[in-house]
Amino acid sequence: MQPSNASSKLQPPTSNLQPPTRTNLQPQANLQPPTSSPAVWARGLRVAFGATQALRGVALDLAWGERLAIFGPNGAGKTTLLRVLSTLARPTAGEVRLAGLDPARDAQGVRRLIGVVGHQPYLYPELTASENLRYYGRLYRVPDLAVRVEAVLERVGLYQRRDEPVASLSRGMQQRLAIARAVLHDPPILLLDEPDTGLDLQAFQLLEAVLLGSPDAPRTVVLATHNLDQGLRLAGRVAILVGGRFVYEQPSAALDGQRLKELYQRLLVGLP
Repeated sequence: MQPSNASSKLQPPTSNLQPPTRTNLQPQANLQPPTSSPAVWARGLRVAFGATQALRGVALDLAWGERLAIFGPNGAGKTTLLRVLSTLARPTAGEVRLAGLDPARDAQGVRRLIGVVGHQPYLYPELTASENLRYYGRLYRVPDLAVRVEAVLERVGLYQRRDEPVASLSRGMQQRLAIARAVLHDPPILLLDEPDTGLDLQAFQLLEAVLLGSPDAPRTVVLATHNLDQGLRLAGRVAILVGGRFVYEQPSAALDGQRLKELYQRLLVGLP
């Protein structure tokens, strides 16, 4: 299979994900994060599915390079929040901005700035690992694409499996490739919904540097996870989302693992 032919025929692997078009993208080498606006900002964010309120007036304010870990039980609204931030869903009410851009008005501009790891890997199972990254790289006009693909595959530990179809890879390897896809265009903002799914501890530790960026150019990260210890270690701030609302927020330095677990359990008492 030739990637150049495949990319002209393929549609995105899920109807909910629309990659940026070639005409709307600029080479990532020229992209500099704005400094005059917060990286991630939201006020009064509400999302309703019929009578069900998934988000109830959520507010966010993240500076460039800041990392936020969001904890909460199943159904708390974590995935819904990340889908709104990543342009995959629209809020029922409220405002959201990424680098000052409104996802509802400039979804393509927002997608240039973000990398997304969700519950779905957004990969083509019939294509190889390399072909998947080359396909997405052409959409984002990544400069020196062949070199970049090899470098990213090496960093996530998949270089030796680069010519194997995604369908033949384990769930953990597919998750590694999804992370490679998310950082391929070197976005300054990462939106991560349980990125450790399918990964053992050693594999996730290997990928932390890929996710967080370098000390000179740290990424802004919104991380939703059930792993309290991991989130506390990776993030500068932690928040607990319950019933579509933030019920707790604190700098990570003010907590240790045991105190966070006790607090989390107290806040969840009485939930079904």
